[in-house]
Amino acid sequence: MSTEADLNIAEIPYDSGAIKFRYARVMSPDGTRWVLHGFFLAYHVNGNVASEGHFTDGKEEGLWRDFHSNGVLASEGQYRSGKEVGVWRFWMSDGVEDPVRDYGD
Repeated sequence: MSTEADLNIAEIPYDSGAIKFRYARVMSPDGTRWVLHGFFLAYHVNGNVASEGHFTDGKEEGLWRDFHSNGVLASEGQYRSGKEVGVWRFWMSDGVEDPVRDYGD
């Protein structure tokens, strides 16, 4: 895919103007579409982070975290080539941990 110098930062707003998504992207090799590549952030309407992670060539890669609208961690785990791998942890909005899920390697 393209080099880091070719990254383009995109921001997608809510109707209110607040940022809903902020992410890095590159143009596809054929020049027909944008491909997520690099950091990704999603925000709740209240401005708190909803999700954070990275994409590589359009697929989730590495550590990802999701948050409840009150800022409490909701889930945390790893992606490899767009698929959940290993142990993922989950929490309710009051911080109480739910059972973990193991997606294997």
